[in-house]
Amino acid sequence: MVKAVLKNYRQSARKVRLVANALRGKKVDTAITNLQFIAKRSALPLQKLIESAKANATNNFGMDSTDLFIKTITVDEGYTIKRWRPRARGAAFPINKRTSIVTVILDSKKGVKKSAKNKKESSKADLPKKEETKVKTTTKKPVSKAKKTMSSKTKTKNNKK
Repeated sequence: MVKAVLKNYRQSARKVRLVANALRGKKVDTAITNLQFIAKRSALPLQKLIESAKANATNNFGMDSTDLFIKTITVDEGYTIKRWRPRARGAAFPINKRTSIVTVILDSKKGVKKSAKNKKESSKADLPKKEETKVKTTTKKPVSKAKKTMSSKTKTKNNKK
């Protein structure tokens, strides 16, 4: 599984979900082709996000790009920028500039091939780890007189109790 996230995309999540719902479960290549013909503003950023996830899968995980499909695609609400519009009689109406967070998870039907990077990491993981001995040296800082002595008010409160 390969995950890619688009954070703080400046369009409401409701509008982005319209495009994202059309892509769920499709192969990556067909999803990218479909996005080129969808006449919505969020189509281009979603296309870039899917292409980025595809590049991560092929370069970092050694997956075959023809076997990749969109396992999950979620569109969540990001932060909301609050602005105010002046209205009649000195009133102000709120304007909410919404953002969204898009998460794409790609998966391969065949699984992950071990690339040269992953082989090196797995061979290192098989070796026993050397235990390092660390000697902790602590130095005590001198405590100031202000912290040592109690004020006269606190002495009297402690004596009364």
